[in-house]
Amino acid sequence: MEDPLVELKDVVREYPGGVRAVAGISLTVGRGEAVAVVGRSGSGKSSLLNLVGTLDRPTSGTVRIDGHDVGTLRDRALSALRARTIGFVFQQFHLTPGVVVADAVADGLLYSGVSSRERHKRAAAALERVGLGHRTHHRPHELSGGEQQRVAIARAVVGDPPLLLADEPTGNLDSASGAAVMELLTGLNGAGTTVVLITHDRDVAAALPRRVEIADGIVVSDGAVADD
Repeated sequence: MEDPLVELKDVVREYPGGVRAVAGISLTVGRGEAVAVVGRSGSGKSSLLNLVGTLDRPTSGTVRIDGHDVGTLRDRALSALRARTIGFVFQQFHLTPGVVVADAVADGLLYSGVSSRERHKRAAAALERVGLGHRTHHRPHELSGGEQQRVAIARAVVGDPPLLLADEPTGNLDSASGAAVMELLTGLNGAGTTVVLITHDRDVAAALPRRVEIADGIVVSDGAVADD
């Protein structure tokens, strides 16, 4: 059996003041899965995303990403693992005003060691992949919110990471744009990318086949959406 891409075992994350945001979570995500993590504000789902994204280390327990124990890696090795394995999409698009989208997407490969020409070649391909090949020389203010989020997704997947983490990716979008973004994410998953999506919106979660519910820093349910 193939090893899972994401594996958490008895993971706890405490912050100063004794705040326990993650209170003992064990969770695996197989390669090629699409998982929605749901929960109310303060439930611990964003802290969980930071742990899976290697942006934070566990206080105790084990986080393994692509077979690597995050807690044992030095900062440089951890950064390298993150760069080659994980793409991030956030509620805010984080596009620099005045920078054309081709350059914004190419910046996703800035620390990859490939040439500027190759970065822009891959950026153009990524923009085509999200349906924005005709917008490469536009600037963020010339795009709709849904188009800006698709640019952000192109930047996240330009390096072909096996894992895509999306934190409330439809939170700033109208329903039609949000539906288009979800269709894009499910399409990327269908092409082989593992997707973990954080949301408080149960309608968004219903678009993915598996739902994990978090409350008070623990998993309270985990199963197929159809199980409801």
